[in-house]
Amino acid sequence: MQEKYIKFYQNSHKIFLCWFLLTSFVLLADEKESHKSDYTGEVDRVIKSLSANDIKDLTLGNGMGLAKAAELNGYPGPKHVLEMQEELLLEKEQLTSIKLIFEEMKSQARSQGKIFISLEKSLNDHFSNATITNDTLESTLKNISEAKNNLRYIHLSAHIKTTEILSKNQIKKYNQLRGYSNNPCEKIPEGHNKEMWMSHNGCN
Repeated sequence: MQEKYIKFYQNSHKIFLCWFLLTSFVLLADEKESHKSDYTGEVDRVIKSLSANDIKDLTLGNGMGLAKAAELNGYPGPKHVLEMQEELLLEKEQLTSIKLIFEEMKSQARSQGKIFISLEKSLNDHFSNATITNDTLESTLKNISEAKNNLRYIHLSAHIKTTEILSKNQIKKYNQLRGYSNNPCEKIPEGHNKEMWMSHNGCN
């Protein structure tokens, strides 16, 4: 009987040792994986802080969400207004003015976008070449911040100019088409005259 207990103890000890080693290996593997950076796929970027799409958008003068403060607060952007010109029933003068706003915005945004890319590359190169200093860092970041602020101003101001040209009904229609507000034309409240309701809300 005593011999059986000894064998059982020895076998249990081996099983526990194997379990311990296996668990330790799994934990170490998980720990090693947990230290892996989310940036591993960005190491080969020419400019580490900018993706290929970022550079493309900046070069083309695209919005990149820089005008959300305007767009989501009822200030239409020239690009989408031009895309919706038929639905918004733009008059000839409105169309001409908004085209000019859009072209000016794109031109300025392209120019400022190239400056922003150049500054980000300069910052990247200083780190890459180990030539960065506190003074260089401070001045470069200041220039980058100024360039980004200029980009935001270009896009936001275009929304302001566009809004000044549109009527209240056109702005309302724009927000409905963009999905920012409910469309009263799609559902007429119970008890309301259909023709009067649609006329009051500018429904076609």
